[in-house]
Amino acid sequence: MSTTVPATSTARFTKAQRLLTPAAFREVFDAPERKLHQSHLMAFVRTNTHEQPRVGMAITKRKVPTAVARNLIKRQIREQFRVKSSMLENKDIVFIVKKSIKRLDNKELKNEIINIFKKIEKK
Repeated sequence: MSTTVPATSTARFTKAQRLLTPAAFREVFDAPERKLHQSHLMAFVRTNTHEQPRVGMAITKRKVPTAVARNLIKRQIREQFRVKSSMLENKDIVFIVKKSIKRLDNKELKNEIINIFKKIEKK
């Protein structure tokens, strides 16, 4: 019986793909090229000088009170970014929550995130 190593995915979410500093967030918030809206989420998009897209999330306790819900949103955004990053240009993207997601189920939340990434890919 031969042992074959499965092909590993090259789509990883690395530290270089994250917005880390307050200055990086401020650049995107102060002069976004585009603002993409969904019913509960909003994304600010700006071209960066790096060779890859980067993502950041500003999800507040006021809009999403429980840590479990905040972490769920962040995981879903990171996963969609990881999958779509190869198709994105060098953009900085910051996600925020516009209104409470208490009544939003996981499927609807995922669809909003996917819709935002589709809009980013089009342009």
